[in-house]
Amino acid sequence: MKEILIIGAGKSTSVLIDHLLSKAETEDLFLKIGDIDLENAKKACGNKDRCEAFHLDVFTTESRENAVKNADIVISMLPARFHIEVAQACVKFKKNMVTASYISKEMKALDEEVKKNELIFMNEIGVDPGIDHMSAMQVIDRIRDKGGKMLLFESFTGGLVAPESDTNLWNYKFTWNPRNVVVAGQGGVAKFIQEGKYKYIPYHRLFRRTELLQVEGYGKFEGYANRNSLDYMSIYGLEDVLTLYRGTIRRVGFSRAWNMFVQLGMTDDSFTIKDSEDMSYRDFVNSFLPYSPTDTVELKLRHNLKIDQDDLMWEKLLELDIFNQNKKIGIKEATPAQALQKILMDKWSLAADDKDMIVMYHKFGYELNGKKKQIDATMVHIGKDQKETAMAKTVGLPVAIATLKILKGEITTPGVQLPIKKEVYGPILKELEEHDIIFKENETEYLGYNPFGEVGN
Repeated sequence: MKEILIIGAGKSTSVLIDHLLSKAETEDLFLKIGDIDLENAKKACGNKDRCEAFHLDVFTTESRENAVKNADIVISMLPARFHIEVAQACVKFKKNMVTASYISKEMKALDEEVKKNELIFMNEIGVDPGIDHMSAMQVIDRIRDKGGKMLLFESFTGGLVAPESDTNLWNYKFTWNPRNVVVAGQGGVAKFIQEGKYKYIPYHRLFRRTELLQVEGYGKFEGYANRNSLDYMSIYGLEDVLTLYRGTIRRVGFSRAWNMFVQLGMTDDSFTIKDSEDMSYRDFVNSFLPYSPTDTVELKLRHNLKIDQDDLMWEKLLELDIFNQNKKIGIKEATPAQALQKILMDKWSLAADDKDMIVMYHKFGYELNGKKKQIDATMVHIGKDQKETAMAKTVGLPVAIATLKILKGEITTPGVQLPIKKEVYGPILKELEEHDIIFKENETEYLGYNPFGEVGN
């Protein structure tokens, strides 16, 4: 019997655990679910056979090492910054490890030791990062295998609300960690390359520089740039590509509206607000506006942002009830970002019968036999319910599938890695299709980055 240790029992683990338990009898598996909150672990396990819940404090050496040394493979579903604690124990006891998170500098530093011990540390095997890597490399490798030369690669992913649950003017609800949404884009300039020209977007301009996307059957979307697309030149082997751009998908109009919060300073996470615990939503808004002995908060905000009262932007703000004098922030020493998150969670939390949606869009431009061509690949997956969300499924399934393939010796290359090798992405993408995670491809003539012929570069 093979023991799989899963550390962390948050919402994103539901599909992961269910899939592994569905294979437990045929593959002779036993799952141990460890969490700092024992009740979370018990809830994740349920009353199912071949599953045991236990208390695990990853910051206590004895607790962490006792759990790791008895496992055959370890899955860490902790917040990304905590993976390194687990990784070091996995090296010590020579255990393979799987995470859905980006490879940190600390994790990468273990690569030599991981290879020396012939271990596999598979990272970035969720949805974004994860399915985006695998689906992109599958097409890029196919183009290269035919002798083609890559000219352009653009990739966008978004966690959104499904059309049938889209009930607000922002066309958005929180389908994953709300904090990550509020502070998105901070901490560095967005860097990318378009038609051979390096481009940079500072945070204060990020949400006014968007790309328009069309997904068949689902309409128009927009994408804003991720922090550093240039890293993927070396990751994907695209050093000579003319255009490389990765971004986040939202419905059209979201970014323009979100920019209001950025310009006011409400997304700032670098300082705390005095008396935030007793501050009303209205006072919070007013704290970012000039003093006036006569003008209302509403009038000051409209004047400051230069929006009219019949503007849709104004309607979006009113919908959030941010001028309410009776609702309190209720967070001691909150940063502006934390206070804004509290306000948004009132309106953007998923209702019990709401469904989420993952949208992914890749564009590949290439030259083959003297002709320039383009492939557009899209994937849309809608969640089933509040447990089997699209987010939980597209994160959990790739993690589960990769774990089983490592256990069975079907993935063998050692090292700290992401899923960009054919031996990894090919079988996993094929299996994901059985769960309705499918990419649709459309091939056209090469349109380039600037298909409508605007002047300038």
